[in-house]
Amino acid sequence: MPANVNGYAAHSPKDDLVPFQFDRRDPRPDDVSIEILYCGVCHSDLHTVRNDWGWTVYPVVPGHEIIGRVIGLGSAVSRFKIGDTVGVGCLVDSCQECDSCHHGHEQYCPAFVPTYGGKDRHDGSSTRGGYSEKIVVSDKFVLKVPEGMDLKGAAPLLCAGITTYSPLRHWNVGEGDKVAVVGLGGLGHMALKLAKAMGAEVSLFTRSPGKEADARRLGADHIVLSTKEDQMASVAGKFNLIVDTVPYAHDLNPYVPTLAVDGTLVLVGYLGELTPSLNSMPMVLQRKAVAGSLIGGIQETQEMLDFCGAHGITADVEMIKIRDINQAYERMLKSDVKYRFVIDMASLKS
Repeated sequence: MPANVNGYAAHSPKDDLVPFQFDRRDPRPDDVSIEILYCGVCHSDLHTVRNDWGWTVYPVVPGHEIIGRVIGLGSAVSRFKIGDTVGVGCLVDSCQECDSCHHGHEQYCPAFVPTYGGKDRHDGSSTRGGYSEKIVVSDKFVLKVPEGMDLKGAAPLLCAGITTYSPLRHWNVGEGDKVAVVGLGGLGHMALKLAKAMGAEVSLFTRSPGKEADARRLGADHIVLSTKEDQMASVAGKFNLIVDTVPYAHDLNPYVPTLAVDGTLVLVGYLGELTPSLNSMPMVLQRKAVAGSLIGGIQETQEMLDFCGAHGITADVEMIKIRDINQAYERMLKSDVKYRFVIDMASLKS
């Protein structure tokens, strides 16, 4: 019989997360059972809990930035052993048959199964995330954590890290490229670190003059105050790629003119309608683009972890106990965290 697992869940859009017991499935032959050590807190967790996107099924156990230890293996699993340190990100399954899956882009599979709030393709059960003691995941969707990596800081790499790494890789960022990042939060601070490690000249667009010192520490070569017309004019036509990490509706029109010919502004933080509408003139006249990007596939996520391991990159984190998760959500709404909350899951036992 499946074992009872302790976690935290929300039962409606207006409720706090509270202790919740539920059943994890018995491991299948290709499954890995994982004791969860740390779980990052993503803005998507809050959006899902509050049903901002309209698809939440309650009760929901959030969490898709998971670092843990292997405690059980299905009979067909050979890539892992008991005691291995592993990660689980935003996906726990996909169809494995569509073009996206065949090209290693499971995140774009029409049948992908999210780590929480989804439906298991085999038994129809609800998927429950990392705000819990344990998780059972197909070995194809379990990632190896590089040896020696700080595990607390590694947890946000499974979402914030891959969300910013994937567009940097897709648009072939390398030595000498000029990259800008909009927003200095959980995603933005990772984008700065990763772009700098790839050899780019990195700028931060911000509305806050007080962020300059921290932005430079994280890898920014230049800071551009987006509220200053002269500073925006000084970077017209400069950037090969702009990674926009802002998680709410905002005006993109001031940023498009700062793209070089053939440059792209890629949205990674916001889902929804653009307000105000986008002026196409600077895009048409100089072949500029506005695009979107969603996390990364499993192979690319492993590549990202290995890249971060080789370059000594982890997220800047603030550790919390699980009982403080509701206060963390309120602080996250106020951008009062540098730069990612991570839950010490041992606190579930205390």
